[in-house]
Amino acid sequence: MALLNINGSDVELQAEDAMPLLWAVRDIAGMTGTKYGCGVGLCGACTVHIDGVAERSCQLTVGEVTGKAITTIEGLDPDGEHRVQQAWRELNVPQCGFCQSGQIMQAASFLAEKPDPSDDEILDAMSGNVCRCGCYQRIVAAVRLASTGS
Repeated sequence: MALLNINGSDVELQAEDAMPLLWAVRDIAGMTGTKYGCGVGLCGACTVHIDGVAERSCQLTVGEVTGKAITTIEGLDPDGEHRVQQAWRELNVPQCGFCQSGQIMQAASFLAEKPDPSDDEILDAMSGNVCRCGCYQRIVAAVRLASTGS
């Protein structure tokens, strides 16, 4: 049994401490916006925020995040009105959409830390998130649009 704080609510889950957070979030808590991509932390599809910082949920265990604030794409803004989500919609970023929740979570964490980045800083910050459709130009443009310097 684990007590996790997910999207601002304490949630009791039937999960062992060694279970990857990704599976606890998706399969037990039902937050399916967090995607399984590679399982080894290389693609970024499973990105969530842990205490406001973008992390790969496939690489964290339930035990490691107990007592920390976990935010999934569903909790970034319940109405989908976070500035990054707005920019994604305005620029029609997704093609297939599979990686987009991880991309958005990475971008939101990055912009919270660096609100007015250069294009090179955006490229560097987003480089760990893979988009198999190749929407990188639109992703960079959306991050730029969501920044304070847009």
